[in-house]
Amino acid sequence: MVAVAVRDLAGAERGTVELAPDVFGIEPNEAVMHQVVTAQLAARRSGTHKTKTRSEVRGGGGKPWRQKGTGRSRHGSIRSPLWRGGGIAHGPRPRSYAQATPKKMKRLALRSALSDRAAADRIVVVEEWGFDAPSTASAVRKLEALGAVGRVLVVLERGDTAATKSFRNLPRVHTLAADQLNTYDVLVSDVVVFTAAALAEVNRP
Repeated sequence: MVAVAVRDLAGAERGTVELAPDVFGIEPNEAVMHQVVTAQLAARRSGTHKTKTRSEVRGGGGKPWRQKGTGRSRHGSIRSPLWRGGGIAHGPRPRSYAQATPKKMKRLALRSALSDRAAADRIVVVEEWGFDAPSTASAVRKLEALGAVGRVLVVLERGDTAATKSFRNLPRVHTLAADQLNTYDVLVSDVVVFTAAALAEVNRP
């Protein structure tokens, strides 16, 4: 098993915690991570894009000129896709981009992402944040003491409102409850910071 140091708010080590090899020690499956992340990003799309077909564009109720004798091409409506201002042929229509992803695949992708971060020594564990009230300045100091730089994912136990409010104004810091942890947010982060309580929720085979 891989052990990671548990630090206090000053960055000093206060012990170690063993990381479950089934969660933080597997061989990352890049193909599964790619598929799951693709599905996550696709699910974010609203799918509200829409263009009008020739039946929806206003006007064009009459034939613009007679069929024969004018020397011009034959046309039945000025709302044909051939015309400027006409309808759009084969344009985008409202649709859902959601992809069905098996639960086992999601779990494997998340374990792969966590294992990748653990192998790169990018997992940080802090005893607790200790916020009595929300404070962004205090949050910055605490992250600096832990050496968490770059894009940081802070994983909290659900209900830690003071910590969530303290970190939410920092543009390169993202917070999640432990039960919301997902592959995409782990992979886009340079460092993943757990509280000891939040890690206990995830650190189970």
